Amino acid sequence: MRPVEAVGAVGAGIDPARAPAPTPPSPPTVPIRPLRFRELLDEPFALIQAHIRAFAALGGGVLVVTVLGVLGVTGLVSHLTDGSDDGTAWAAILGTAAGVWLLRLVLRGTIVAIALADFGGVRYGARAGLRAAGRRAGPLVLAQVMFTLTGIGVLLVGSLLIVTYPVALIWLSYVRARRFVVEPVVLAEQAGFGVAVGRSKELVQGADWSIAGLWLTQRIIFAVLAVPAFGIPFFLSDFSGTHRWAFITLLVGGLLLVVTVGEIIEATSRAVCYIDRRCAREGIDIPIPGETR
Repeated sequence: MRPVEAVGAVGAGIDPARAPAPTPPSPPTVPIRPLRFRELLDEPFALIQAHIRAFAALGGGVLVVTVLGVLGVTGLVSHLTDGSDDGTAWAAILGTAAGVWLLRLVLRGTIVAIALADFGGVRYGARAGLRAAGRRAGPLVLAQVMFTLTGIGVLLVGSLLIVTYPVALIWLSYVRARRFVVEPVVLAEQAGFGVAVGRSKELVQGADWSIAGLWLTQRIIFAVLAVPAFGIPFFLSDFSGTHRWAFITLLVGGLLLVVTVGEIIEATSRAVCYIDRRCAREGIDIPIPGETR
């Protein structure tokens, strides 16, 4: 296992030798100490508030590009199939699924990088966060692939019987908890995917079910957020009518908006949990005379 780095390097999420000239350090938004469950729920929103401009610019930009990409693919398939309803529907569904995957990949890596930099007293903008995540693109892509395959596999097994689905959801929450800080480890410790998975399991040991509860609670929060977000397309359809392309645009936009907001919350939670677990298990919040922690 790589040696534990100083909090400054962890916060920047990059090799200290390659770090840009820093601005005067500012205190971290979230206190660097072990956090209670309520704080693990609350502090990600404090991070979001502190970086609202960067997150809004990043989320809005990625959202617009993704929506345009999905509509472009859907329009192309519709043209090639002479406006077939089935072809258009499947193109919209599969295009949206691909868009969701790419959107989450970009947002997760970038927002984790921005959040980790905050812990080091450095304020990243959207571009700096994108560059930091881009330098670790390989492990981040692999982590996202395995994240998707694991979720699909667990839910498919659980959906064989309706009564087993709640059990599968609890099982999935535990699996997610064990790998909850993979992306922060990849960015903060310059680790490969395999090392990051092992390191994540080591860090969350003893708090597996607490983080699983956090993951499940966030799903409830996302469901609550989804109600008004999905209500917007149906409200606007009263003015635009139920024309196919207008409705597809509103529906795709509403879904991707929910995913964007949810991913911003989840990514900041991953960074907060990473620092929390390092404080709990490695004491990085404890000053040691003669050493930089």
